[in-house]
Amino acid sequence: MFSKSKINEPGPKQAEATPAAATPSAPPSAPASDYKATPPKAKPPASVLSSDLHITGNLKTTGDIQVEGTVEGDIRAHLLTIGETATIKGEVTADDVVINGRIVGRVRGLKVRLTSTARVEGDIIHKTIAIESGAHFEGSVQRQDDPLNPGGKKAAPAAAAPARPAAAPAGSAPSSDS
Repeated sequence: MFSKSKINEPGPKQAEATPAAATPSAPPSAPASDYKATPPKAKPPASVLSSDLHITGNLKTTGDIQVEGTVEGDIRAHLLTIGETATIKGEVTADDVVINGRIVGRVRGLKVRLTSTARVEGDIIHKTIAIESGAHFEGSVQRQDDPLNPGGKKAAPAAAAPARPAAAPAGSAPSSDS
């Protein structure tokens, strides 16, 4: 018994102290980590607009959209995929735009990709662009560091452009007077 009590006394005290310390910290951290880990795992799949669907109006989401039908209106999304059977008449804005179908309107995106089946009639404002052989494109292409924010980028070039001509006439005026 003497040796049994020695084994039991230090053992349970250490075992009780260790689980007691580990148990309170484990449950709070486990649910907290589960909540933190859940949103990335729980990312919903892309919303798919089927080929028989015709929408008149604007679409806005922070998620992903795959369009196979017709949309008459503006679309704002994180990842936007325009299917081969899709037709969009309006402005398209997304972080990542993959165009397989037809767009009539402006395209704004950090990454814009026109596949060989793409048909775009409108301007493309992008940070990076890829145009595959066979794609049809009528419009202008403009690179911007922040194509998703039209107001912020347009103000900077407009302010820079008048400042340069103002400096040039001032420099040429003294040479004209001389």
